[in-house]
Amino acid sequence: MALKVELLVNGPFQENCYLLYDDESKAGAFFDPGCEAERLLRTAGFLGITIEAIYNTHGHIDHAGAVAEVAQATGAPFALHPDDRFLLDAMPGQAQMFGLPPVRVPAVDRDLAGGEEIFVGGHRARVIHTPGHTPGGVCFLFDDFVIVGDTLFEGSIGRTDLPGGSTEQLLLSIRDGLLVLDDGMRVLCGHGPATLIGEERRYNPFLRTVHAVR
Repeated sequence: MALKVELLVNGPFQENCYLLYDDESKAGAFFDPGCEAERLLRTAGFLGITIEAIYNTHGHIDHAGAVAEVAQATGAPFALHPDDRFLLDAMPGQAQMFGLPPVRVPAVDRDLAGGEEIFVGGHRARVIHTPGHTPGGVCFLFDDFVIVGDTLFEGSIGRTDLPGGSTEQLLLSIRDGLLVLDDGMRVLCGHGPATLIGEERRYNPFLRTVHAVR
């Protein structure tokens, strides 16, 4: 059995939602369903996937705006690090501020913690707590790729000027949580293209001083 990844770029922020599923059992999970819930659900239905869980890297509206609708439609439990719950509560106000349709605050069914394991169709991933973009930001490390949300991008890093953000903390998280991975590890970002740990280690201008961060 193989783990498949379907990229679903969605919403006005062009956020990357990932639909992961086992190609034999068709058991799957959504990671960061941010917008366009109907399209996300339609894709899962077309592929014949049973959604068993919803996992979020963090709680910003562009990553979590569709969680409540997806959870209601599938009955799948929603998992988020507890330090980001305050961001969910802020989503209705953010939607109004950005001129977006109203969003519902989803119920969190499971608190994520760094170091724990999750499973998608029998495939295991380790949760890495990577605060900095948000206090409760996490990454999901599978065998040959890592879902990083807005922690790391091709040639860039997540913004830290929003509530709970910290540049120093983010660089520490990247150094200790991501740059310890092999160069060939594929990085699935929250926006934009995928990259490789080795590429970011060598060429990302924001990481040139990361080893000096204490």
